[in-house]
Order: sequence, then C-alpha cells, then structure tokens
Amino acid sequence: MHNRWWSWGFRSAVMLYFVLLIVFPICGIYGQSLSAGWSAFFDNLSEPLAWNAVLLTVKLALFATLVNVFVGTMSAWVLIRYRFPGRRLLNSLVDLPFALPTAVAGLMILLLLGPRSFVGELAERLGFTILFHEPAIVIAMVFVTFPFVIRAVQPLLEEMDASEEEAAYTLGATKAKTFWQVILPNMLPGILSGAMLAFSRALAEFGAVVLVAGNIPGKTLIASVYIFGEIESDNVGGATAVSVLLLTLSLLVLWSVNYVQMRRKGL
Repeated sequence: MHNRWWSWGFRSAVMLYFVLLIVFPICGIYGQSLSAGWSAFFDNLSEPLAWNAVLLTVKLALFATLVNVFVGTMSAWVLIRYRFPGRRLLNSLVDLPFALPTAVAGLMILLLLGPRSFVGELAERLGFTILFHEPAIVIAMVFVTFPFVIRAVQPLLEEMDASEEEAAYTLGATKAKTFWQVILPNMLPGILSGAMLAFSRALAEFGAVVLVAGNIPGKTLIASVYIFGEIESDNVGGATAVSVLLLTLSLLVLWSVNYVQMRRKGL
C-alpha cells in the first residue's frame, strides 16, 4: 500500500509539473489569441508586416536546416569514423551552442561579420554586405541549431553493424554505392529527426538574430523579433496571433519527430 501511494504521488507530481509548465502556457497563448474572436485573429495574422515576418522566418529556417543537414551529417561522420588529435575537444564543442547564451552568440557573429572585421571588410570589397541582411540571419540560425543533426546521427553511426558494410564490399559494391544503399538508410531517421528539431528551433530564435538582422520591416524582420516589437507597442493581439502560428508549426514538427522515432523503433 505504501509503495502504491508513493507511486501515485510521484506520478501526480510529475503530471502537475507538466501541466503547470507546458499545458497551461500553451492553452493560455491560444486562449489569448482568440479572446477577441476569429475575425480579429485572422486580421492580426494577415497584417502585411506579420505575414512577411512569418514567411521570411520559415524561408530562412528552411535554408539553415538544409545547411545543418549537410554539415551536421558530415561532422557526425567524421567524429565517429575517424580518429585524429583534438577529436574529443571538437566533439565537446559541438554542444557549445546549447550552453552559450544566444545573445552572446549574436555578439560573436556581430564582431566576426561587422564592417571592421576581416570578413566584413572583404565582403565590402567584393561589393556586398553580410551583416544586417538575410545571410547574417541564416548564419545565426545555423550556429544555434548546429548540434541537433550531429547528436541525432552520431548514435546511429555508433550502433551500425559493421558486417553490413563488409557484406556489401564482399559482394563487389563500391564505397559510394555502399554509402547510398547501406549507410545512408541507417542514418536517415536521425537526419530527419535532427533536421526537424533544427527547423523548429530556428523558427523561434531571437537572441542571436536580433543583434545581426537589422530588423528592417519587410526585409530582415523575423517573426520572433516582430512579436517582441508588438509587445513593446502594446499590441498583444498581434503578438499572440503570430506566436500561435509559430507554436502550431513547432508542435507539428515535434509530432513528426516523435513519429519518425517511433517508426525507427518499430512501434
């Protein structure tokens, strides 16, 4: 009886914590966005600046995700398949974007790409500017989402049975054919999960982007910065409408990640 009560209390405490921390805020943002009715919600969402900010955010988040898919997959491959000096240090630095405050990341990018930096001066000599334009936003998104694909692919590479590759080589398959037909299918669930998590995280990025984007309405103003501006302007309805759209996209992405992981486990 004591164990039963302890188990019930433990589960109840966890569920209460989950409800207070996750469910109530989500319900609150949806309720606030619809408090003035569906008409006001769609009016706030169809505001040209809001719609442009959302579309720009989705476009740049997709681009940053594609970059992370290629770079992250190659990085995971190198960290697992090769042994070289500094490998452990490099592997530990992968998680730096998780530990580093995003505002600090934005400042680092600002100093790296600013007009007084070597990269900034070189870009100006070539006739273009990186800072306060879309490329700077993509770089910031890539930096903060860099670990997702790597950490999702690494366990799959570690668990991969070497006998599958050896069998392919024995049957006369080239390294390229073995990679595309044996190795890549095993890595694909991790690549998809990492990509979706990276996309979801890029949608919500604020701290790193706000310092390097310039926040020009219709050009470099992304959704998270737009929400912040609407709150400062005391337009709660406009802020919550865009927030609900981003939240819904993130929930759909997380559901897709869970679906991919369940399929991989055969459940």
